[in-house]
Amino acid sequence: MKRSGHGVNSRVAASKGVSFSKSPVLAVSLPIWRSRVVLFVLFAAFAALAVRAVWLQGMSNEFLQKQGKSRYERTIELPATRGKIMDRNGQVLASSLPVKAVWAIPEDVLKSPPAKLAELARLLDMSSADLRKKLDSDRTFVYLKRQVEMDVIAQIDKLEIAGLDTRKEYKRFYPQGEVMTHVVGFTNVEDAGQESMELAQQKTLQGATGSRRVIKDRLGRIVEDVGLSKLPHDGRDLTLSVDSKLQYIAFSSIKEAVEKFNAKAGAAVVLDVRTGEVLALANYPTYNPNDRRKLTGEQLRNRVVTDTFEPGSTLKPFTVALALDTKRVTPDTMYETAPGFMVIGDRRIRDMHTYGTMSVSSIIQKSSNIGMAKIALPIPPQEMWEMFTKSGFGQQPKFGFPGAVAGRVRPYKSWKPIEQANMAFGHGISVSLLQLARSYMIFARDGDIIPLSFQKVTEPPVGQQVISPQTARQIRTMLESVVGPEGTASKAQVPGYRVGGKTGTAQKLINGRYSHNRNIGSFVGIAPMSNPRFIIAVMLDDVSGVYRTGGWVAAPTFAALAANALRAANVPPDSTVVDIIIPENPLEDSL
Repeated sequence: MKRSGHGVNSRVAASKGVSFSKSPVLAVSLPIWRSRVVLFVLFAAFAALAVRAVWLQGMSNEFLQKQGKSRYERTIELPATRGKIMDRNGQVLASSLPVKAVWAIPEDVLKSPPAKLAELARLLDMSSADLRKKLDSDRTFVYLKRQVEMDVIAQIDKLEIAGLDTRKEYKRFYPQGEVMTHVVGFTNVEDAGQESMELAQQKTLQGATGSRRVIKDRLGRIVEDVGLSKLPHDGRDLTLSVDSKLQYIAFSSIKEAVEKFNAKAGAAVVLDVRTGEVLALANYPTYNPNDRRKLTGEQLRNRVVTDTFEPGSTLKPFTVALALDTKRVTPDTMYETAPGFMVIGDRRIRDMHTYGTMSVSSIIQKSSNIGMAKIALPIPPQEMWEMFTKSGFGQQPKFGFPGAVAGRVRPYKSWKPIEQANMAFGHGISVSLLQLARSYMIFARDGDIIPLSFQKVTEPPVGQQVISPQTARQIRTMLESVVGPEGTASKAQVPGYRVGGKTGTAQKLINGRYSHNRNIGSFVGIAPMSNPRFIIAVMLDDVSGVYRTGGWVAAPTFAALAANALRAANVPPDSTVVDIIIPENPLEDSL
């Protein structure tokens, strides 16, 4: 074997007495600065590491601990129980039931057997395709379904699917369903109020959520409870002014009327004359707040407070009250209404019948437009405007109900004579049914008007005087005559009780023009007249058929509602008349 030349030279050098370190093979001629640079770089690197270590261990200790905790420590929200909503007698109208939200870590859940995923989809009431669509996500956390009932949660837990967990929450339940929904409203999936009193009293009902700190593993499971950060504070219970019995009566009455008279919609409201409390508020069509999957806008509309309409003849008592209060007329002042029509400017107004000479009382009883125009035209427009505004028309309601509208009363300075005449019998002005019902307080309460309340009142409110007590009593007498056999509301009579009120029929505005075959029939009544307890207002929208006036459709609806409400409230009868007389062809309102 041939040996290396270097090996031979090394042995030769060693044999000649030359040390190994001085071997010419190892001799390297490098500049001295290179070694110093290398040494400096190494020193600087170690110094930087030392400084970094001191910084991390000393100066940044709090920051690093915070960052570490964020990897494993979580803050869990502790939901507060939403307050109950009850009627004036303590009956529960809305309460919160414990449920859970089902959430998942998609990556882990998708590793489960297909059979388990199919069963999970069935329990969550969704298809397997929808479930996989939710799980096919890049996110590390996804809600599969909110507000799942506890019995379903128990079945889901038995599946033992890795990466699947639940979170405690609450679901609102409404025992009276569609009957009370336009008063109570409903909440969304986050338990926040969306309509009616649930929305109006959101801050009172919702309470304040709490929180606690826990340590979770990568699968989201709690492995240690660190401590409580904040206690939850449950929401306060709310007692409403409504009476469940009267609410059911109002709802049943308006539903039956809408179906009987083939109307598009209907609404009714019952007020307590003494306190201003809203005892019932009903709309039809309506919806079930416990199942809103097929909810439509028509069902959602709270027509009592959000819809405005021309009140028609129900406004006539206000102009007459003003004329009486200012001593311009007496109940017996006579007016000529023949030949059944009257021309103002280039416009014509008319009555349904030719009445001839009529007293002020008869003008109200038979609802004469011509008589009303002759009473109104001598009155300064400003005085009429002030009468309307003091009665609450055109004013933003202040009873704390969401969506309540102000209606419209145009500024008096722009009124023309024909417009003033029209407003005297309820045209050219818009109101809500709740505003209209409240305005009749001035007749039922001897001339003063009080605020409305959707919550139970403990002390009687202070009223604002609008007309004199004498004028209010005179108007009540006229309103009672309207309900008699010779009035336009003979169908509003209630056996055993003296009642009074005023019918209204207004043509609907369609594309800026008054329709000749579409109208709103209404009636506002007081019961009983000897000692007023209730004000009941009824409205039926777009009635189909031959008889569409307030006297034909709204008056009998009032009668049915009032009769049942008076008996339910144990109001003693104030009349010995039990056999009422209704003419075969009752008088109709003048449109």
